Amino acid sequence: MIMENSDKNSLIKYRLEQAEETILDVQLLIENKRLRSAVNRIYYGMFYSLLALGLANQFETSKHAQLIGWFNKNFIHEGLIDSKYGKIINKAFNRRTKGDYDTFVEFEKEIVIEMFNEMQEFISMIKRYLENC
Repeated sequence: MIMENSDKNSLIKYRLEQAEETILDVQLLIENKRLRSAVNRIYYGMFYSLLALGLANQFETSKHAQLIGWFNKNFIHEGLIDSKYGKIINKAFNRRTKGDYDTFVEFEKEIVIEMFNEMQEFISMIKRYLENC
C-alpha cells in the first residue's frame, strides 16, 4: 500500500505523540507501585517511537521482533545509532514479554526507574534522529 506523504507525516507525528503520552502513563504507574504495568508501558513507548522511525523509512510491520530486528540491522549494525539503544530496546522487549506472559513476575522499583530513564532517552534519540533526516 502506497501512503501519501501528508498521511505518512501525520502517522509519524501520531506515533511520536503516543510515545510521549506513554511517558506520562509510566510516571503514574511508578508512583502507584504498578511496576509490572510500568514495564509494559515503558516498552510500548519505545515501540511507538520505532514505528515512527519505520514509517519514515518506508518500513511497516505490526510484529515486534521484526521491527526490533529491522532497527538493529539498519541503524545499530550500520552505526547510524549508538549500540546502547539496541541493548535498551532488546532488554525492554524481553522484560515486557516476561512480565506479560510469565507467572509471578515482579520487578524491583530501581530497575523500573532505570528502564524509565532509558525509555525517555530512547524516545528523545528517535525524535532527534527523525528531525535530522
